[in-house]
Amino acid sequence: MSDIRSLKIAVLVKQVPKFDTFALGPDGRLARTGALELNPYCRRAVAQGVALARDSGGTSTVVTLGPPAAEDCLREAVACGADKGVLVSDRAFAGSDTLATARALAAALRRLGPFDVVLCGRNSVDADTGQTPAQIAELLGLPMAAGVRQLAIGETTIAARCEHDDGWLELDLPIPALLTCAERLIAPAKATAEERAAVLASRISRLDAGALGAGPWGQAGSMTAVGATRVLDGTRLRRRFEGDLDAQIEEVVSALVQLGALDPEPERPAFEVPAPRHSSVGGRGVAVLAEPHRARQTRALLGAAANLAGGTVTALTVGELSGLSPALAGSWGADVLVGITGSDTEEDIAAALASWCARHEPWAVLAPSTMWGREITGRVAARLGAGLVGDAVDVAADPLGGLVCWKPAFSGGLVAAVTCLSRTGLVTVRGGTLPLPRPRRAVAGRGPDLTAARRGRVRVRAREQDDDLDALALARAVVCVGAGVSPEDYPLLDPLLTVLGADLAATRKVTDRGWQPRARQVGVTGRSVAPRLFVAVGTSGRFNHLVGARGAGTILGITDDPSAPLFENADLGIVTDWRDAVPRLAAALARLGRDAPQLVEPGVREPA
Repeated sequence: MSDIRSLKIAVLVKQVPKFDTFALGPDGRLARTGALELNPYCRRAVAQGVALARDSGGTSTVVTLGPPAAEDCLREAVACGADKGVLVSDRAFAGSDTLATARALAAALRRLGPFDVVLCGRNSVDADTGQTPAQIAELLGLPMAAGVRQLAIGETTIAARCEHDDGWLELDLPIPALLTCAERLIAPAKATAEERAAVLASRISRLDAGALGAGPWGQAGSMTAVGATRVLDGTRLRRRFEGDLDAQIEEVVSALVQLGALDPEPERPAFEVPAPRHSSVGGRGVAVLAEPHRARQTRALLGAAANLAGGTVTALTVGELSGLSPALAGSWGADVLVGITGSDTEEDIAAALASWCARHEPWAVLAPSTMWGREITGRVAARLGAGLVGDAVDVAADPLGGLVCWKPAFSGGLVAAVTCLSRTGLVTVRGGTLPLPRPRRAVAGRGPDLTAARRGRVRVRAREQDDDLDALALARAVVCVGAGVSPEDYPLLDPLLTVLGADLAATRKVTDRGWQPRARQVGVTGRSVAPRLFVAVGTSGRFNHLVGARGAGTILGITDDPSAPLFENADLGIVTDWRDAVPRLAAALARLGRDAPQLVEPGVREPA
């Protein structure tokens, strides 16, 4: 932090409902009522903004968009050291989707700025999209670094090491810039109710819709509409077994069999990639943005696109990095293969893709729900004024030809149907949720390359991958370790992992200590998983962790603390030291006579 000039910092924050109190409003959007709190990732942004302002002799201004009650999160930020808070609030902002929210916040920053650095949380824990910062960056013409874990600011440049989905990105970018903060960038900003109440009213100001311009704002400026929504029941059986350990294991295995937790997952019917045909989307094409080194996601997206499209399916690939040949692309569902050349930087790719969309007007653009895909589609949506649905688990066409995306929120606590209202709709799709269709016999034609003009603002120094993003998404069984299991003891889990065919996951404490990659973290600020069986070992099982396993068919918890919250959030519980229970459980499962049933079948993770 040394040798930096005085910085003017803006911090954008969001107030979110607590997980155990969330509800839906009559419009299908999340109701900001009941118990509310500052979004966990935004706490890091506040703390980092305060630190940068303090170390540079500058100022930090915290801004939020929301109803009058959102003033409380501004008071907390000021109590933690921010210079002032600004509440952007007006009935006109009601019903805002991410694009309308981004437009309002960008307008507020123009009025309050200019700023040297704009800080945001990596994403919000309610909607889980992580696309609003990219839209704001595009509207303000700023370079962006997402998921910043390490940060060094000089006189005119920023060096950042960014924590992405299953790897790292190191880059340099100029000031001014927008940064989103990873969970481990800095300790979170927190203030007590008394400290928040002590903040002087003069430290908080307000901006209404009139102060930001003509709009349109709120629902009128939104390019997506929420339709049918359903809350998923997270109630668990809470059966606890105590006493003689061998008896406990016997009862648990019997219960797992009765619950179907050990049954092999039935094969999803594998349809063949269809030939181009006319459909309800009116003959318009679908584009798929192929992220380098994510072959399985590209294959699934192309299969979905071919199933939806009434016109041409175009696969857009970044240079030679995707490894996607015309023959492979054609067999997966593409009719045309277009290379994006000139730059591999997200903002440059987004500018080129937006120009291509403006010319060709595809019905939909499908992209992976990764940090890479979210920044590119967020920027494209802001450029085009188009609807964008983030982190969808399914896509379809409605009877009128609209793009409908099924999107989970609150770590899978609810699922909503969201429709894009713009002529071109964009969607990022969560990995592992779409089926892999059987390849067809076809070769994609080569379209003219799309040149991404290199602006040179963002210089990527290194990209590295340290895990497989699809592993937990595809797992049919997961064994999740807490801090009570040291890395030296991980080999003791191998028999259980083998007999279940399970993948290994971890709590936040484990990934904080570097014992497992962040891609393995399950919980509010980690991943959401939905295996047939989830086994929690050596963890207290707090709500913030197990909410990430809400979609699991059965949860089995093993810990020696009978008062642990794990037993309130699990179907089955064994009260004993995991070192005693796990070997016995693995042996009992192997004795079932099912030839050590494999819940994850060989070859399912990678496309042929």
